[in-house]
Amino acid sequence: MQPDCEKLIKELTLEEKAALCSGITSWQTTPIKRLGIPSIYLSDGPHGVRREKQLSGFGNVFAEAYPATCFPPAVTLASSWNRGLARAVGQALAEECLELKVEVLLGPGVNIKRSPLCGRNFEYMSEDPFLAGEMAVEYIEGVQSEGVGVSLKHFAANSQEFRRMTSSSEIDERALREIYLSAFERAVKRAKPYTVMCSYNRVNGTYAAENKRLLKDILRDEWGFDGMVVSDWGAVTDRVEGIRAGMNLQMPTANGVTDREIVKAVKEGKLDEAVLDERVRELIDVIFKCHRNKQAKKGYKADFEAHRKLARHAAAEGAVLLKNDGILPLDKSANIAVVGELAKKLRSQGSGSSRLSPLKETSFIDYLDEIGADYVYAKGYDCLTDETDDRLINEAAESVKGKDAVVFFLGLTDAFESEAFDRKDLFLPRAQLKVLAEVLRYNLNVAVVLTGGSPSDTSYSDKVRAILNVYLTGEAGGEAVYDLLFGDVNPSGKLAETFPLKVEDNPMYKFFDNEIAEYRESVFVGYRYYETAGKAVAFPFGHGLSYTSFEYSELQTDGNKLSEGEGLKVAFNVTNTGDRAGAEVVQVYVKDTESTIFV
Repeated sequence: MQPDCEKLIKELTLEEKAALCSGITSWQTTPIKRLGIPSIYLSDGPHGVRREKQLSGFGNVFAEAYPATCFPPAVTLASSWNRGLARAVGQALAEECLELKVEVLLGPGVNIKRSPLCGRNFEYMSEDPFLAGEMAVEYIEGVQSEGVGVSLKHFAANSQEFRRMTSSSEIDERALREIYLSAFERAVKRAKPYTVMCSYNRVNGTYAAENKRLLKDILRDEWGFDGMVVSDWGAVTDRVEGIRAGMNLQMPTANGVTDREIVKAVKEGKLDEAVLDERVRELIDVIFKCHRNKQAKKGYKADFEAHRKLARHAAAEGAVLLKNDGILPLDKSANIAVVGELAKKLRSQGSGSSRLSPLKETSFIDYLDEIGADYVYAKGYDCLTDETDDRLINEAAESVKGKDAVVFFLGLTDAFESEAFDRKDLFLPRAQLKVLAEVLRYNLNVAVVLTGGSPSDTSYSDKVRAILNVYLTGEAGGEAVYDLLFGDVNPSGKLAETFPLKVEDNPMYKFFDNEIAEYRESVFVGYRYYETAGKAVAFPFGHGLSYTSFEYSELQTDGNKLSEGEGLKVAFNVTNTGDRAGAEVVQVYVKDTESTIFV
């Protein structure tokens, strides 16, 4: 039964109201025990629960956490284009939240991938707001179907990590609405997230945590959001202004400092207590809903074994076959060499606040050993130092001689991408490319397994026979990569972002990573720009090959004109014309051919 919030607000002291508006620890809200207002636990992260074993004043990404299933992050999940998969992963995450006593999961992230250099792109869905929004809706509904809340983030226009605490995203109204707010709007209106997390940055000069236009005028009044707005951890600059703007909960704890600022502002007549009451009402409504849901499922035990199988499936479905001349799938009896330490040191997830403690990480080499496969392995390069030497290069060259095929693991390492900093270019570690060049001198039958949380330079593509882009795989990556390479799973993923030929082709190249981030490209983000400008790319948005082939036929529509607010039915046949089972992602693009504004 939901308590009478109005009665509670009348009984709360001013000091208690202020205290409710900030956390008591790094992850818990402040309880008011005398009135029976409980504390709820919020936890990272979007691809796996990271509940720290010991509470601290500020979240610590290096703190020991309870083990949980590490699912593939958003970059991989979105490349599946599979709404049902997003919902299933969300539901599994919620089940682990219930076991670990977490009431709100901090995710998903739907910020638009404005530039491939953003260090946090692995946590975001896409460069396209429709795809990002659709996947987020299903993810949120999956999580909240189990009574666990989400925190849709980071609201808004958080597309770079450089000086993220002070930078200002300067965006025109059309781009803000059509590109940067669109996925949030879709998710808020359809999935009704319990909470929304505001971002660190400023938007057109005003910090997101105190941006009334974003938090109240748009989020609440226009979109009808009735949940709680929580700050990103450490994002608050002016707590009183945040209350006015519509920001409910400051995290982590401020040890009472900002609570006193709120009390002082009310007593001095600078903050209307009725506005504070509104923030408290919104906040405690969510707290009681989360607490009630948790009590209803007290003692819940998650099926971690089933979740690992789901993680394996999601990793395989989110992989994108960028190139293949027929070398893949490999025959299981083939005499193969595996080159590259990334085959042994799995990149299951990106670095930063979402990093968790996986239950069991299995690399490709781990899995080959587990099933007793016959192979030769050469380290090639060092993942920690991103360096190689003559001995490692010579070992790699020797290992590939006379082999039927070479599986070369290539990609970005942890040092290249993380929350809190952006990349400077698209290049892969030069040591890896040096080893690849030497391997190709002795064996041309090379299939590259590409890892990383965002696009990288693929200028080597004409020298290798296949590129399987597996992004970041989650904890069961070794099994998933095996399934794909040897044909137990037919790749069906499609790129949710563009792979440019070079970083200078990106329209915001000169205006990225500036403290005043000028969004001069407006709506021309990702494929919208490359298509309009006729700019060649390495691999386009929506690209992805298969081990089979598909034929489209008998296209029909129920009309030849589409007015604003109307729908259009499109029907056609898709036929598998190859010799093995496979799945196809059907994509339909719409454009106004007689627009009065630029498109």
